[in-house]
Parts: sequence; structure tokens; C-alpha cells
Amino acid sequence: MRAILVVNPQATSTTAGGRDVLAHALASQVKLDVVETDYRGHAMAVARSAARDGIDLVVAHGGDGTVNEVVNGLLADAVTSGSSPRAGGSATRTPVSGSGDPAEIGRVPALGVVPGGSANVFARALGISADSFEATHQLLNALENDRSRRVGLGLADGHWFTFNSGLGWDADVVGRVAKRRGKQTTAGLYMRAAVRSYFRPPLGRPALTIRIPGEDPIEALTAFVSNTDPWSYLGERAIHLNPGCSFESGLGLFALSGLGLPTVFKHVRQALATKSNQRGRRLVRHDDLPVIRIDAAEPVNFQVDGDLVGQRTRVEFFSVPDALTVIV
Repeated sequence: MRAILVVNPQATSTTAGGRDVLAHALASQVKLDVVETDYRGHAMAVARSAARDGIDLVVAHGGDGTVNEVVNGLLADAVTSGSSPRAGGSATRTPVSGSGDPAEIGRVPALGVVPGGSANVFARALGISADSFEATHQLLNALENDRSRRVGLGLADGHWFTFNSGLGWDADVVGRVAKRRGKQTTAGLYMRAAVRSYFRPPLGRPALTIRIPGEDPIEALTAFVSNTDPWSYLGERAIHLNPGCSFESGLGLFALSGLGLPTVFKHVRQALATKSNQRGRRLVRHDDLPVIRIDAAEPVNFQVDGDLVGQRTRVEFFSVPDALTVIV
């Protein structure tokens, strides 16, 4: 088996010692090359080359951003501009194989994950230990026993996401945190960014129109689209928005038509509950959707897997079942 270990040396909890231990352990089971990333997009480029070269396994050692780059690299050649009647007959960007069916993706390398970031949402959702040494042991055990799992992914505007994407408030928070590069991305930093973005939204609060199959358009002010649950973490505390959403189901939608303080406090409290069952007059929630389209009256911030992509006035989200094999 040929494998590539992609290491982000700038990730919160990656160390040279941990990298060496991981590389040595993997090299005992596979023919291994190690690449340290040194610029934004490097991990994606390495993973894309690996897919083209027929590599069997790519292991991401870093945070959720590194994992997202690797996933987008592995599946980069499965996405192209195309037209397909979805979401009420609109033209969309569609993943393609021979037939243009999003569920049909050609062979790509398997993915391994050894967490090295601060949140590690995707890894936690798969049951991978946050401790890099324990996660390495889990990965080696899975390789030895030929154990893997097929997971569904989300696709939004040509960007694959593993756990979450969104427009509005959450993307504003991500953008504010991104400006603080060099600082450790702690739960406290995100909380402060959330409060500041709530009271001083950088782009205002443009109205969002959400379109889902079989329903009338829905008006909202912020929208979260999840590929699994929990959606994120505040330290060790899980945030639950769509408890019925998983890697084996469609996408979860959580949208709020109002952002008054009572509404926000209510849903934050529910999201942090151990057994979340979100309810509310301002809430729109679905746990298993194949496609979602969101239009904005003015450009709004757009994020995937906690990374600010830019500003958009329209994004279409697709659920792509069985998109990737993860060694776990």
C-alpha cells in the first residue's frame, strides 16, 4: 500500500516529535511519503496529485482545515461545472462521473485522520481520539484489520465539506476568527467573536431565502447546513443543531428567521443540552435533505468546515452519499 502523510506544522497541537512518531509507525505498514505543508492550499494540491497518481491512502495530520483541504484535493477531479435540474429546475454545479449522478464518484484514495488542531470536529464525529498518539494507534489498528467506513459529504458551490457549512452569523464568526491568525483558536475566542459578530455584523443582516424540495420558500437571517451532528464543540462541550443528521443521512438544515436575544439564548441553551431537541417559533429545521438552495438579498459571508470561503448571494448544497472511504 502506498500512502502520503500530510502534516500541517502550524496546526495547534502538531509537534515535530509527534510527526516523527506517526511517520515511523505508518512506515512500518505502508510505503510512505511525508509532506509538510507550507502555504494555504498545499494540502489540497498534495491530495489532488495523490488521487491522480493512484495513491492508496492519504493521512491528514492537522486540524479541520487540513482535513478539509485534503478531502477537497482527493475529490477535486470529481467536481465540474455542469447543468442538472435540481431544486425546482435550476441549473447547478454538479459532481460528475460518467452519468453526472452525485452519488457516483470514481476511485479516490482512502483518508486517514490524526488530529492536530483545536476542535477536530470531523475526527471526533468518527470516534477518533483527540490525542495524536492514541489516534495513531487507532489508525494502525484499522489498517492492520482492514477496517474502514464510507461517509457521505456535503458539496456547496464546488467546495466539499465534512461536517458543516453556513451563511450569515456563523460565517461572520469564522471570518472574524480568521483575522486573528497566530492566536490559538480557543472556545473563548469563538465566543467573543460570536458576540461581536452578533452586535456588529460586518455585512449587516441581509435576508436569506431557503428553498428545499417540496416546500415553499423560507425566509431566514442565518442558516447552518450540517453533514453530521454534533456540529461543533465549545471545548469539550458538543453543540447539537441537527441530532438526526449523520454521515449516512442527507444534510441537516438549521435556520433562524429572527435573531432577537431571547431567540438566540433559547437556541444556544438547547444546542448545548446533552439531549438536544431544538424547537422554536423562529426555527426551521430538517435532518435529512438531499439538496438545499439559499439566496441572499445582498452578499453574505459563506464558510465550509470553519473556513471562510468568501461572500455569496446564492449557494446550493448537495448531499453526496458514500463519497469517501475513511480508515477508522
